[in-house]
Amino acid sequence: MDLQTTTYLVVGASFALYIGIAIWARAGSTSEFYAAGGQVHPIMNGMATAADWMSAASFISMAGLISNMGYGGGLFLMGWTGGYVLLAMLLAPYLRKFGKFTVPQFIGDRFYSKSASTVAVVCLLTASLTYIIGQMTGVGVAFSRFLNVSSDTGIYIGQAIVFLYAVFGGMKGITYTQVAQYIVLICAYI
Repeated sequence: MDLQTTTYLVVGASFALYIGIAIWARAGSTSEFYAAGGQVHPIMNGMATAADWMSAASFISMAGLISNMGYGGGLFLMGWTGGYVLLAMLLAPYLRKFGKFTVPQFIGDRFYSKSASTVAVVCLLTASLTYIIGQMTGVGVAFSRFLNVSSDTGIYIGQAIVFLYAVFGGMKGITYTQVAQYIVLICAYI
């Protein structure tokens, strides 16, 4: 079997695994769809969070920054990591305490203001779009290399896979696929 066929098989098997995990862990209620029903073990939650941090946007862009800027690029990596952990530690407990699923819900209720909630939505959309652009660019680059397709086609393939496991599994399915991604990434790093 040649290398290209082996690559297609491995990539296809990983897609099938992620979609299979999402179907296996599919959400049975609204709470499971949005917040995994609060039933994910803390270690698995940490693994899922780490996989998100080690994703294409972080991994490719940070590696590029360090390669291009040397030590100065490494400082961005520390700031990115520290900010991510700090945000999670300072915000997550309050979301849970207030029983809210999203930051805009929390901000709106906490400050009794629709305007504050709107500002939170705009900030989150800006940050999310910036992150997703880097993420999808990384996916397009990776898939164009492995599958011998254009970068744009790689982006569409990545979007389709993410769409499928998000729709089938909700947050519960996404969390478990992120755990699987964590295991793959840790093995790749090692």
